[in-house]
Amino acid sequence: QVQLVESGGGLVQAGGSLKLSCAASGRTFSSYAMGWFRQAPGKEREFVAAISRSGGSTSYADSVKGRFTISRDNAKNTVDLQMNSLKPEDTAVYYCAAGKASTIVTRPTTYDYWGQGTQVTVSS
Repeated sequence: QVQLVESGGGLVQAGGSLKLSCAASGRTFSSYAMGWFRQAPGKEREFVAAISRSGGSTSYADSVKGRFTISRDNAKNTVDLQMNSLKPEDTAVYYCAAGKASTIVTRPTTYDYWGQGTQVTVSS
């Protein structure tokens, strides 16, 4: 069982930056691939970024590539999402997720544990 708690969301102007953090409970954090997803009102949950168990591999949605960076610290049981050059279309609830897959996966259904989400609002 893994419990995930996100933090760092808030209101920011377009062009600004935010850093989301996800703290995981348990002693097996390094056994999970981690991902960030987001869901805007009236839309389906979509993949944002993912990182492998060791942190050696990452993947990004085309919409955030070059602006967002995912990282993890297995010693601290945390995964972060640095978001730069934010746009109004980045507004959504952002979720952290943990999956037992041995490789990076981008489908929400392949993740086993989810946080409660943190709101990110980007004003124009």
